[in-house]
Amino acid sequence: MRRWRIQPAADTALSAALVGDVLAGIGTPHLAASCLAAMHRVMPVTFCTVFAVDATGRIEAVSAASSYGTTAERTAERYVAQRFDLLDPNMTWLAARKLPRRAQLWLGHQRADEVADPAYRAACYGDVGIRERASVLLLTPAGQRVAVSFYRSLAQPEFDAGDFAAIERHATLLADATLAHGRSAMAAREAVAPTLASRLLTLSLREREVIGQLMAGRTAKEAAREIGIELTTVRTHQYRAFRRLGIRSQKELLRAAPR
Repeated sequence: MRRWRIQPAADTALSAALVGDVLAGIGTPHLAASCLAAMHRVMPVTFCTVFAVDATGRIEAVSAASSYGTTAERTAERYVAQRFDLLDPNMTWLAARKLPRRAQLWLGHQRADEVADPAYRAACYGDVGIRERASVLLLTPAGQRVAVSFYRSLAQPEFDAGDFAAIERHATLLADATLAHGRSAMAAREAVAPTLASRLLTLSLREREVIGQLMAGRTAKEAAREIGIELTTVRTHQYRAFRRLGIRSQKELLRAAPR
């Protein structure tokens, strides 16, 4: 199991057709299918899954597609129902990291035989004939965790250096599309029933960072340690944020947070 930071090149030229494939899936139930179609232009892959988890640990975006039938969709449903995100090495690794000042991208590679939990390994690898996955991983300053993964079956060759380089070239596109997809879904929900999410956008970056820590269930002292600032500074940002949000306590914040 390997992960390494991606430093996207600003001058990377991408195929217009491939970009169009990815963008077509934003705001639709078919984001993973669009990403799968896009990557088929540069390499063979069997499945694509797109998962996004917010700072509270709530799964906020799920999309899956396969080259044959609905196997990936059924696997994704099982992943969510059994909360395999709590066992998924990508998601648990991202959750354990300190929130960055700027969004960070990694590329991860994992083989089926490296998955420790037998139930998770069977459901997402063994039962569906998957050998390995390569994943674009994103962690934002607000605590959002995103994984866009491409899978190869036992019948396909293993990912090589050329494949990893191709995924890296498209990592920013894939991550940005997933974030845009999440914003689109949130906007649709907000049109029906405005929630705390829209009010969070009125806060400063540091206030959102503090609130994200509190929404994750951490105390102010723990938040100060995670962010790397003084407890008094956390208290100041907490007070200002609560006033803007119309919230009086952390308990009230957690009640208002989407589930």
